[in-house]
Amino acid sequence: MANLNIKATDSNTYDAIVIGSGISGGWAAKELCEKGLKTLLLERGRNVEHVKDYTTATLHPWEFKHRLNNPEQDKLEDPIQSGAYDESSKHFFVRDKEHPYIQEKPFSWIRGYQVGGRSLTWGRQCYRLSDLDFEANAKDGHGPDWPIRYQDIAPWYDYVEQFAGISGQAEGLPHLPDGQFLPPMELNCLEQHIREQLKQKYDDRLLTIARVANLSKGHNNRGPCQYRNLCHRGCPFGGYFSSNGATLPAAMATGNLTLRPFSIVTEILYDKNTRKASGVRIMDTETKAVMEYHARIIFLNASTVASAAILLKSTSDAFPNGLGNNNDLVGRHLMDHHFKVGAMGEYNGFKDRYYAGRRPAGIYIPRFRNLNGATQRTDYVRGFGYQGYAEREAWMDHYKIPGYGEQFKKDITNPGKWVMWLGAWGEMLPYADNRITLDPSATDQWDQPLVRISFEIKDNEKAMRKDMRGSAEEMLEKSGLTNIAGFDYNYVGGECVHEMGTARMGHDPKTSVLNKWNQLHEVPNVFITDGSCMTSSATQNPSLTYMALTARACDHAAQLLKKNEL
Repeated sequence: MANLNIKATDSNTYDAIVIGSGISGGWAAKELCEKGLKTLLLERGRNVEHVKDYTTATLHPWEFKHRLNNPEQDKLEDPIQSGAYDESSKHFFVRDKEHPYIQEKPFSWIRGYQVGGRSLTWGRQCYRLSDLDFEANAKDGHGPDWPIRYQDIAPWYDYVEQFAGISGQAEGLPHLPDGQFLPPMELNCLEQHIREQLKQKYDDRLLTIARVANLSKGHNNRGPCQYRNLCHRGCPFGGYFSSNGATLPAAMATGNLTLRPFSIVTEILYDKNTRKASGVRIMDTETKAVMEYHARIIFLNASTVASAAILLKSTSDAFPNGLGNNNDLVGRHLMDHHFKVGAMGEYNGFKDRYYAGRRPAGIYIPRFRNLNGATQRTDYVRGFGYQGYAEREAWMDHYKIPGYGEQFKKDITNPGKWVMWLGAWGEMLPYADNRITLDPSATDQWDQPLVRISFEIKDNEKAMRKDMRGSAEEMLEKSGLTNIAGFDYNYVGGECVHEMGTARMGHDPKTSVLNKWNQLHEVPNVFITDGSCMTSSATQNPSLTYMALTARACDHAAQLLKKNEL
């Protein structure tokens, strides 16, 4: 990747600075560069070049020392991250010992410090929010009203989908709007059977193929997906959307991007005379040299927890508690999706049917609770959706059966019975005491204050989880499955890696941090479009919304610059 600015240049002033190169930061870099702005992209981790640095992408399981398993030493040294990686993707996650934080209440902070961030390892599920989500706070009183509605963001959903490439099936559901889809991937026979059964047995439930940022056909000189389902290793075929494979090459092609890895942003600089941010102060992670860069606009896209931490570190006479935090809201209302609950079952049929390839997408059952009067619950508000998949049991499900030799090999390699797994992803309400703060004394190896995280699910989520499990069991039973087993694996916050909400959007500066254009109410040339900005969590995977909000905010920022209003 060109234009690496490792040691910095004499020129330290740009039109725009983007902090963080993950999904939203990559989009910000692309949009600003394509609008003609000289843009500095700061990434605290190492550089990762597309294709070249996907070092495990084509390796076979037997080429790994531990056959893709994490050794006990990894579990000891990386008690948080090792729950998210395997031997093939470990290099895309931080080491817990090197990057400590404090858990006041349990929260798994999963991180990838490299160019591309977690866009290299994300789950790629892409769903639009609807006015059911944007109006939820106003209707039930849990949190301030979103300052936007679906019509405000719909054109930007179109825009980012057309570039990123989202495969999916249009279903015509108002609370899960259809998008600009590439051809959908195919349901297998059991999934199709359950889709048909749900249509027959329920008026309010639908099973559809997952909507994912995997390319079902070649798109924008990328892909198509090879159905390897090894996405977390980085895709040398460009078969899924990532910053490295899509937005950053587009930004580089303009000649307007300067990328500086190994750069920790220690604070955003504030000019009390102009009442705007003037730039950023960084520390080089390798040399610990400190330097400053300046720009007319700043996009803070370091991810939810890190973005809030940067605001809290950015203190001044005007903002003694952190930039834009005179209302004490920065870091509060941390949300995730609570999951690890659902059911699985067996199907005694389709014994002559199998499937080809390793489809990198499962199924989706959209929310069906609290949509209207007919689906209203009295024990909790909001709702949940299901993700899942059907498959035939394979050798790894049977290798512990007794036997040896030729007959044993035959027994475990014959396709087993069909099984279906359904897992629920539930909405979480924005609670003020679910928050991040900075420790007043403990620091890391770069002398930066450690983040403290306090997080828990509460009564609304606990009541919802009972329904999440029970409804999964019921749907499988009504679809003709047997040996149904419900589960609840005691979710810990952060495990879903959908953290959001620490600098939320809103109309009123007293109850929110950002306005409807993702600008800090009190510092209008600072934009935040990563998960921090979310006012509620909805039930859908959030990354597509981050993309759309980023493109929208960049367009607004460019217009304000042209008018000389920033």
